[in-house]
Amino acid sequence: MKDLTIAPGPGIPDGAVIAAADLTERFAKSSGPGGQGVNPTDSKVQLSIDIAESASLTDAQRRRILRNLEHRLDGSVLTVSASTQRSQVRNRAEARERMAALLREALAPPPPPRHKTKPTRGSVRRRLEAKKRRSELKAMRQRPQIP
Repeated sequence: MKDLTIAPGPGIPDGAVIAAADLTERFAKSSGPGGQGVNPTDSKVQLSIDIAESASLTDAQRRRILRNLEHRLDGSVLTVSASTQRSQVRNRAEARERMAALLREALAPPPPPRHKTKPTRGSVRRRLEAKKRRSELKAMRQRPQIP
């Protein structure tokens, strides 16, 4: 198995490489394409990495991944499955792509905070005019008042 390469992006300007020793691959019979038939193969791939034990990540990266992917983790293990292809080789490549995309997204810093702004004078004027038109429309629905 080869090392997993994560493309450069926000939070990892030079990219990252996860050592093959940190990754675990398991194979199983797929329920989808390639899983049924006379000679079913173990085409489903489950790729796992123990984030807390990975020597390829810095402490800051480890903390950020654990915080951002806590809903996907089993303890500190992140697992990705791929079974959409008939071929085990293609499923292995797809699982690696999914793992790299997940880790790249988890390593990205949070977006900058939004700064509150006042509505423009024109938008306030348009909103009040629309309210006035709506009020007049509803007033027209009432029965005429006879003195």
